[in-house]
Formats: sequence, C-alpha cells, structure tokens
Amino acid sequence: MAWIVTVIAVAAAIAGFARAYRSGLSEQQAVTRAELAERQAKAAEARTAALLDEIRQLARRRIPAAALALSHPSATVPGLREAAEVDGGAALLLTEAVQAARTAVLEERGRVDAAARAAMRGTSAKIQSLLNQSQQLLHELQHEYDDPRILQLDFRNELALRRTQSTAVLCDAWPGLARQNSPLVEIVLGAQSRVAGYERIKVANHLRDERLALAARAAEPLAIALAELLANATAYSHPDTDVQVTVQQSGGRGAFLVVDDAGIGMDEDALERARALLAGPAEVLLTELGDPPQTGFAVVGRLVVQYGFECHIEASPFGGMRTILRVPAHLLTVLDEDRGLSALAPAPVSAAPAQPAVPAAADTPGAAEPAALPSRRRRAPRRTPAAATAARGAEPAAGQLSRTPEAAGASWAALQQGTLNGRSVTGRHPAPDTGARDHQDDQDDQGDDEK
Repeated sequence: MAWIVTVIAVAAAIAGFARAYRSGLSEQQAVTRAELAERQAKAAEARTAALLDEIRQLARRRIPAAALALSHPSATVPGLREAAEVDGGAALLLTEAVQAARTAVLEERGRVDAAARAAMRGTSAKIQSLLNQSQQLLHELQHEYDDPRILQLDFRNELALRRTQSTAVLCDAWPGLARQNSPLVEIVLGAQSRVAGYERIKVANHLRDERLALAARAAEPLAIALAELLANATAYSHPDTDVQVTVQQSGGRGAFLVVDDAGIGMDEDALERARALLAGPAEVLLTELGDPPQTGFAVVGRLVVQYGFECHIEASPFGGMRTILRVPAHLLTVLDEDRGLSALAPAPVSAAPAQPAVPAAADTPGAAEPAALPSRRRRAPRRTPAAATAARGAEPAAGQLSRTPEAAGASWAALQQGTLNGRSVTGRHPAPDTGARDHQDDQDDQGDDEK
C-alpha cells in the first residue's frame, strides 16, 4: 500500500508543478504582451507627434515657401523634417498637398493677372485717346502762339503717351496708332523723341539705301520697342555720356538697330532674366515685374513675338550694355522716289561729304563758336517753297550735314520765327512772351528707370 501512496504523492507533485509552470508562463506572456503593447503605444505616439510636426511645418513653412518660389525661383522649399518617423503613405500625402497648393496659387495668380490686364487695357485705351487729343490741340497751339512752353508740354505729353502705349502692349492690346510705310531712319527719330534725355542719343545712319522703310503694320511697334530700349539706355547711364544708335542694313537678314550705352551694366542673373524677357516668353505675369514694375524688356518681348523682331542684349564695348534689334527682311520695303524724307533724318554716313577746313561763318552766325545755350537771333523771312526747293537743289551739301538735337531745336525756332513774321504781315499778334526758360535739356521724367 505504501508504494501506492508514494505514486499518488509524486503524481500530485508533478501536477502541481505543471500547474505552477503554466501559471508562471502565462504571467510571463502577459508581461511580454503588456511591454509590447506599451512599446507599440509609444511608437504610435511618436509617429503621431512626428506627423503633427510635419503638418505644422507644411502649414507654416512648406506651402508659403512653395508659393514664394513661384515668384523667386532661387527660394528653397523645405522637405520633410523627420522622414523616418512618417510612413510612406503620409509622406506622399504631404507632398501632394504641397503640389496642390502650388497649382491653386498658380491658377489664382493667373485669374488675378488676367483681371488686372483687362482693367489696364480699358484704362490705357481711354488715357491714350485723351493724350492723342491733347497732342492734336498742342500742335494747333504751336501754330497760333510763339511760346516755347508749348513745345515742353508737347514733349511731356509724348512721354506720357509712350508710357500708356507700353502698358497697353504689355496687356496684349493694340498699340493704338496706325502708320503708312515709314522710312527706317524716321522711325528711329520718332523713338528718340519719346525719351527723356533725347539729346544724348546720337544716331549713325549706315544704310546703303536711305529710302529703306518699314511696312505699315510694324512701323509703330518698332518705334515703341526702340523707344523702350533707348529709355533704358539713357536711364541706366551717366547723364554726361552719349547713347549711340547705329542703323545698319544686311543683305538677306533685314536691318539692325544697335543701341550702345556706357552705363552700369548687368550682373549675370540680371542679364539672364533680361534675355529671357526679350525672347518673348509665352506669358509674363504683372506680379513678376517687381515693385515698381520694370516693364521695358517685357514690352519689347511682347512685340518681338507679335511682329517677328529679334532682340539680343550683351556687354557693350563702351562699358555698358549693347542691345541689337533685328528687323526681318519681309517687313522691309523701299519708298517711292516721290516720297520725301524728313529734313531731320541723318544722312547715310558713307554718303556724307568731307567737312570744309574753314566753316563759312558769313551765312551761319556763331558756326565757328563753341557750343552755347540756345539764344534767339533775328532771321530773314522764310523763303517760298519754290525758292526753298531751288536752294536745296543748288546746295546739296547743306542737307547732308549731321542733324543734332540742337539743329532740330533751331529748325523749330525757325518755324516759329516764320510764323511770327507771317502774323506781323497779316496784323495778328503772337502771345506775349512770359520769359520762360528753354527746357530743351530738361530730363525730369523720372519714369524711364525700368528694364
């Protein structure tokens, strides 16, 4: 019997040990599961905190930086801060949010810019109409009154008109002026007359055919484009330096207008941006032109695309910048012989006669004197058109002298003097002279400062 009791006791001990082992194992597994759950909870909290940080950076830094980079390509857009703590799906969604914000900003900028262009087109058309009416009225007053201030008003009206035309062109509007086929040199003179500091611009005519002209549809756009280039050249160069304009003719490539200044030049970034604008990009937003907007090159770029011009800018041998505006051959024509040229148009350099060693001072008072301020002199009554034509035929060299702004001013003064003489014969009296100064050299137009 004893061995039976012993067997029963051993079996009971073994069963108790098994129960204790299973209980300990269960407790250990429970502890392990608790530790794993705790670690998973902590990891989830870390991922949630990292995701919240990424969302916070997305709202505060990434989206604003992405919007800024649309206007300033050099601006950096930050990426994910803790890429390892954010799973792939969340990181992809965050990147898509940045792209969606960029797309929304671009679309909104396009809508705002289109609305601004439409408003500016309407305003420019109205202002341009008023300025054209003012110009016509000023021309009538010039024939009625002998007052140099009218010329000053006419010049300032011309500056305002050029500004309005440039704004209209930038907003995809028509330049607002139709012309006939116009001589190329006269277009250059017209562009020169629209720029503050015009007396610094020196034109050299190297055309083989001085009657080379531009087609009517491209005449005014070329004048606007060249005026913008001249405005930049005069605004970004010292007032004591000249701006050289060379008109050249090429065989099958058309004609070239080369503008050289001795200004401050451009750094590489500015030069690259200028070339991009002059190439005529598909779209230029008004908000990308700075504050205040620098519209000069953007206007030229629009005209380049619309009329087939080509424009290139590079460093000039004179220390500033050289801009080359090419007119394609299909836009050029030759005027008929019965079409006269402007008396102010510079004669071709190759056809200019040699200057005499001793100037004839008998017929031109003060010709041998150094340049001085303009002054009034008594002049003989104007000759009849027939006599003037005969004089031009008898003195071919007189019409080939270089035309300068001073000579242009003298021509206007002669016109006014002839009007005064005519009124004295008919009994009409000119307007009283108020002693106004001659502001021929006045350059108070502070608007020609953009590129």
